[in-house]
Amino acid sequence: MSFVNNETWSKGGKSHRATPPSTRHSRATIQRSREVRRRAENIVDQADIWNFNDFLTQERRRIDEKYDYRYSFLIFVFARLIREGWLTEDELAGLSEDKLTRFVS
Repeated sequence: MSFVNNETWSKGGKSHRATPPSTRHSRATIQRSREVRRRAENIVDQADIWNFNDFLTQERRRIDEKYDYRYSFLIFVFARLIREGWLTEDELAGLSEDKLTRFVS
C-alpha cells in the first residue's frame, strides 16, 4: 500500500491494535492451519515440496500485508477484516465515531 494514513489514535482506539492475536488473527490462523496441513499431507515428490514452499512464502507476504498493525494502516486493516468477515463491527466498540464511519456501514 502506498497511501499512508496519518491518523491520531486515542487510548481506546489503540487498545484495538493491541489485541489482534486474540480474536482477529486467530480466526484466520485456524483456517490457514487447515489449509497448510491439507497441502503438506499431499506432498509426494520434490516438486510438491517446492510448490509448498512457494505457497508458504506467498501466504506469509499476504498475511504481513493484511495484518499491518501500524497506526497509519489500522483503518485499512479493520476495513479489510470486516469486509472479509474476520472482524465484526461490535468488536470495534470503543473506536471514535470518526474512525468508525470510514468503514462501518
